Amino acid sequence: MSGEKNLAVLLQSMKPKQQIGEYVFCKTENLQSIDLNQIVMFFKEEESITIITKKEVADQLNLNYSFVASWITLTVHSSLEAVGLTAAFSKALSDNGISCNVVAAYHHDHIFVAKKDTIKAMEILNAFSN
Repeated sequence: MSGEKNLAVLLQSMKPKQQIGEYVFCKTENLQSIDLNQIVMFFKEEESITIITKKEVADQLNLNYSFVASWITLTVHSSLEAVGLTAAFSKALSDNGISCNVVAAYHHDHIFVAKKDTIKAMEILNAFSN
């Protein structure tokens, strides 16, 4: 199944789910000393490798971070070709002063918001299905 493309359906059925824990973005030069089972995501950029992991894992590995986030998954299976979903929820969050960092994976979109904004972000995202 390739996922939903209809924006109205996506917005009404996105059903955000907060993942347990605190998450951080870190950087490293290599992944050799890091157990990939402890990593949520990594992306190789020109300057370094970005890692998203639980805060306690970053602390154990002595990785630096400056942003502690909550991880919210939109549980609807969105197509990678869907148009407008990210724009719609990021605008709604932005209109309420909430920064979001988005990762689109094969099945779902994942949103990282500052820990202090979690409750408000969930309210805003849930409002799309009302």
